[in-house]
Amino acid sequence: MSKKWYNYIVSVDEENPAAPRSLNAQAAPAAGKSAAQSVAEIASTLAAEPKFTTPVSDPTSFEQIYQAAEIPPAPQGYSILKISQMLESEHIRNQPSDVKKSSVLVALDAAGVDIKEVIQDAVRRDRALDTYERVQQRAADELESKKTKENSDIQAQIDRFVTEQRAKIQANNDEVTREKTRFTAWRLKKQQEEKKIAEAVGYFVTENPITTGAAQAGPSPKTAQRS
Repeated sequence: MSKKWYNYIVSVDEENPAAPRSLNAQAAPAAGKSAAQSVAEIASTLAAEPKFTTPVSDPTSFEQIYQAAEIPPAPQGYSILKISQMLESEHIRNQPSDVKKSSVLVALDAAGVDIKEVIQDAVRRDRALDTYERVQQRAADELESKKTKENSDIQAQIDRFVTEQRAKIQANNDEVTREKTRFTAWRLKKQQEEKKIAEAVGYFVTENPITTGAAQAGPSPKTAQRS
């Protein structure tokens, strides 16, 4: 196990095997057994992964998570959370680790609580938190996958729309280009026609009234007709 929260209160005291209600005196009498081995034995007696029987409405509430995982009440109220509070008490907070451990073990002995039960409570809570973490991770992964697909679909729609609109813009530009080309060709023919007319009129007038260049900008035919 990688978590070391049990180091304060769980150890094999080889120098003092008669230490009050230590884990090796209660649950691991075999000489030389390590704290990690002892905790591993306790953990092996519990379900590897708790089942959540009720929904958790507030993921930030660890108490709701513990309740949903149906963690049983700690004997005499001595849960690992209470032990954590005891270790942070102003009376022993600044004491050496051995003093902290001994103080907690004495309190448990006086209450008739086995340290093994405290460790079981700690393991249950830890596994409940780990399991709920995996639940949330799975939910987050599923949401990400769903939204990634939605974003991909939206982007495809945007790309299609942009492609369609660009095609319309190009079609408009092509239409304008064709009209300008047609008009330029017509203008050349128009000037040729005017030149022919001007040459014919020139035989009979001093000042030729026929224009042979581009027409000057003026009112549109509809405007001229109304005026």
